[in-house]
Amino acid sequence: MVVMPARLEGPRAPHARGAKLGSVPNEGETIVVIEDDQNISDLVALYLRREGFRVLQAPDGEQGLVYVDRDRPKLVVVDVGLPGELDGFDVCRRLRAAGDVPIVMLTARDDEVDRIVGLEFGADDYVTKPFSPRELVARVRAILRRAGSATRVEPTVVEVGDVVIDTGRREVRQGQSVVALTSREFDLLTYLALNMGLALSRRQLLDGVWGEGWYGDERTVDVHVRQLRKKLGDGLPLTTVWGVGYRLG
Repeated sequence: MVVMPARLEGPRAPHARGAKLGSVPNEGETIVVIEDDQNISDLVALYLRREGFRVLQAPDGEQGLVYVDRDRPKLVVVDVGLPGELDGFDVCRRLRAAGDVPIVMLTARDDEVDRIVGLEFGADDYVTKPFSPRELVARVRAILRRAGSATRVEPTVVEVGDVVIDTGRREVRQGQSVVALTSREFDLLTYLALNMGLALSRRQLLDGVWGEGWYGDERTVDVHVRQLRKKLGDGLPLTTVWGVGYRLG
């Protein structure tokens, strides 16, 4: 099944623009969907609710950020092309500056530049329209599983170069400073550190960090490696192994 720009047939899921909705009990994990196309928003919400999620739908970035601040969702789905003062990239930037809530971005164009910009702003994944709602739900589940498992890692402190990784505190320090990393950047750095000295392929990194069966583009790894190098500089001995992938140390 693929999302198409057409009205849903039959009874519509209840929807009021900018309202808090859903028949799933509040104890379910909350997901905020920020999408101005009501058809797509309703369809995404319908499939997520079938999986037991509590869904809040926002038609623009401003309202979506209000929901995120108020309800502290487990994940945010945000469209790149939002109306108003804040587009999807602006929303992603603000979400990442405020915390590490997982973010899935929706884009109407299969544009590599859009994908890279979204990932650099801290998105965890992206989905290109038209898309299968089932695939979107599968990606959401995979991201949440990974986020949940990250909290159960045995606390470890690893030093590499002048970088100290504390998995218990989920904190990276360089000298006396704490370096702000996104959740996915931290997980990637930790995985590389726990496999110190090994040349790991992009596929191995995707399986280990994003989770087995992840649907996305392997170049996602390159974007996150570039961000780690940008934030940690030459003090991080992260090497490109041509024809293979990357090696730390």
